Amino acid sequence: MKVLIACEESQEVCKAFRARGHEAYSCDLIEPSGGHPEWHILGDALKAIEVGQVVTMDGIAHDVPRCDMIIAFVPCTKTSNAGARHLYKGGKLKLSRYYEGLCGKALFLAVWAADCEKVVIENPVPSKIFDYPKPTQAIQPYEYGHPYSKKTLLWERGVPPLHPTNIVEPTATWCPSGSYSHKHDEQHKGMFTTDRARNRSKTFPGIAKAMSEQWG
Repeated sequence: MKVLIACEESQEVCKAFRARGHEAYSCDLIEPSGGHPEWHILGDALKAIEVGQVVTMDGIAHDVPRCDMIIAFVPCTKTSNAGARHLYKGGKLKLSRYYEGLCGKALFLAVWAADCEKVVIENPVPSKIFDYPKPTQAIQPYEYGHPYSKKTLLWERGVPPLHPTNIVEPTATWCPSGSYSHKHDEQHKGMFTTDRARNRSKTFPGIAKAMSEQWG
């Protein structure tokens, strides 16, 4: 299959699909940390979704007339329920923040409307004020071999629900919403108190492997 992994700099999902023989490409506005620039499209995900011809960071052009599957990790910093407190100041809605969140939702809906039979979008729980479509399922890292909790929602079209592959006991929360405000004790403090947005967005290898095995 030809698979586009949109908004993915870690390349975890891209590498998992490549390992199973699929022609997978990651795409992001920043360079990848996954070690394979030859599979990475540096640029706007919406342009990559329109396909036709894509150019990877090694300068090679690839003909992709149509994607067989799109998996997207659209930015959620302004829409996540974890950051809902930033939407209000003095009990009043901050219009600039609300506008930024609406732009995030617009990107989500644009990806969901892509001309592709198999589309999956991953995001954390969004703030209710943005009125997102209902997700198809929720997954946790501890269902795929990683001893952490981090509730993640999936919106799926054309693929079956993802099934747990290795359920283990969670020992910590990955990136809780109270990390900055120090509201959590040591057991629930989470793995990151700095650069949370980038660390939280990385896909666990066990989940990436499950996606490639069950959807690829």
